[in-house]
Amino acid sequence: MSTFAGIPPEAFGFYAQLEENNNRDWWQEHKATYEQAVKQPLTALLSELEPEFGPAKLFRPNRDIRFSLDKSPYKTAQGAFAARQEGVGFYLQINADGLLIGGGYHSHTPAQLARFRSAADASASGSALQDIVDAVTGAGFAIEGEKLKTVPRGFARDHPRAELLKHKSLSAGVEVGQPGWVSTPDAKAEIEERWRKLRPLVEWVGRYAAP
Repeated sequence: MSTFAGIPPEAFGFYAQLEENNNRDWWQEHKATYEQAVKQPLTALLSELEPEFGPAKLFRPNRDIRFSLDKSPYKTAQGAFAARQEGVGFYLQINADGLLIGGGYHSHTPAQLARFRSAADASASGSALQDIVDAVTGAGFAIEGEKLKTVPRGFARDHPRAELLKHKSLSAGVEVGQPGWVSTPDAKAEIEERWRKLRPLVEWVGRYAAP
């Protein structure tokens, strides 16, 4: 396994070009760039992050176009997920704009959703979640996830955590772009710092929402 040396600028340039040339011929012609500038650096990075955050996987670059009107064959971003539990963990993504760092939970089976809402509703666990969300947003992350437009049935419209109860999934992310450190080994420490700030959120949803 190679040592992580940073995410090279060519990685972001690759996705900028892919957005304009999303076809198999172009991909095959530039596949070596994907391997060297995207896959290899991220694989090395995830290997070095594994001791603290657990094993991670790179998502496939191919899109599932079977049921899509958009037949573009390739994703215009490379994502990676370090799962702590099913659907819960830490996330990285690179695209033409740069690097995104996030974490939380994305799957929402009916049982997960029921557990999440029950814990968000309860005074102790719900207040803890609100404090975590406030700290995460204060650190510059955007709270994300699939949401209902209104408070779900069975909960008061003026519930003190009404906005949290609307969530069907809950995550947080920050788009850091392409700062100078992203192409250096320092990127590992920068990502570690942000994932550590997200750890309370990941642990909360892992405790209350995951299987």
